Amino acid sequence: MRIAMWSGPRNLSTALMYAFGNRNDTIISDEPYYGAYLYHSGVKHPMNQIIIDSQPKDPDIISSRLTGTVPEPYRVWYQKLLTHQMLPSFSLDWIAQQQNVFLIRSPAKVIASYDIKRQNPSLDDLGFVQQKKIFDHCLLLGQKPIVIDSEDILANPETSLSGLCEALGIDFDLAMLSWIAGPRAEDGVWASHWYDAVHKSTGFAEPSKSIPNLGTEFFDILTTANKLYEQFKAIKLKT
Repeated sequence: MRIAMWSGPRNLSTALMYAFGNRNDTIISDEPYYGAYLYHSGVKHPMNQIIIDSQPKDPDIISSRLTGTVPEPYRVWYQKLLTHQMLPSFSLDWIAQQQNVFLIRSPAKVIASYDIKRQNPSLDDLGFVQQKKIFDHCLLLGQKPIVIDSEDILANPETSLSGLCEALGIDFDLAMLSWIAGPRAEDGVWASHWYDAVHKSTGFAEPSKSIPNLGTEFFDILTTANKLYEQFKAIKLKT
């Protein structure tokens, strides 16, 4: 089974990758389009050239690899994919061969977290619009993709992950609930900049009950993102 886990940045995506990476039957791919995205978009990120040099630049080569046979001896191939990295010129046809899951998070929390690492993000940087586009493409393919909310995972990791595994048709593994602190072999080269918080963790943190006050600076982004978030929330996996 190949699981394509789609989210924007700062969506609990790395912690969820670590959870799946703790399964004995699962191999991980961490943001395989990151280098191609930076190369083709011209967007500048921290560690920009290092990231570009670490991965293939041709999106079709990446897609071909991601739809290949699950590497032995594993049964599950978990692919962490950030929606904003799928540029309009990158084909989405390959996702017909994946089990597509969409991870969502409160937009205010996403924006506040992202702004700490890379200030003044645009709507395109945060992946909300792209996530809806990819989801709609799944529907056109006749798929019924799964939607999960990071808030639910943080509130009750075992229940939420058990429900996700059931929806995917795989057994839940208690090893998904905790991991050893520090970096992991599957981390992309960008981990030293983006993953410091999860490297200090050993499991899912308690959910924050407060919503960040972003003032007026991000009003337009937040308005658009909240509309999309509410659409996804209405169809999210109930556990």
